Amino acid sequence: MSGWSFWGCGGGLVVANYLFRRFPDMAEGEMTALRAALVREDGLAGFARLWQLDKFLRLGLGEVANGGRERTTTLCATFEAVIGALYVDVGLTAVQPLLEGLVEPALQAILRDSSHKDARSQFQAWAQATFNTTPRYKVIATTGPEHARQFTMQVMVGEQVWGEGEGKSKQLAAQSAAAHALQKIVNGEL
Repeated sequence: MSGWSFWGCGGGLVVANYLFRRFPDMAEGEMTALRAALVREDGLAGFARLWQLDKFLRLGLGEVANGGRERTTTLCATFEAVIGALYVDVGLTAVQPLLEGLVEPALQAILRDSSHKDARSQFQAWAQATFNTTPRYKVIATTGPEHARQFTMQVMVGEQVWGEGEGKSKQLAAQSAAAHALQKIVNGEL
């Protein structure tokens, strides 16, 4: 399946072209975030579920018993393989409207929920617009054994702490801290 999946990865080009035509005045960074949200693994697996591709997978009994038909990675690769096979067989002009038809409803949901913007990006945009400064993240605690670290971080604007979060990596802890700060803003706590 991996050879066809390689061709299916080119679906990102179709999505990029679609976004560029649909939003000609959108900033490049925003388009990049939208494209990434649309072609990430769980999104492509969702398209595979929509097409019920899981029903056509040939899996061993052990893989079926272990949930192989529902595995996001497997469904994503299957979807990419189908798109790749269609591209090789009938060409880009046939694949493009097919992908665009799938992408449009997903795009609407992403735009409605702002789910293409992670919490850290959203909080940074808010802090820059409100205070004309970029938030800083600071590790305040590291716990657990070396193979299973847990980080606690604070996000600060100026000298004020706006949020605190934990995660298995510094990046996840920073995302959690930013999400906490955003929730405080929404709740009017700050």
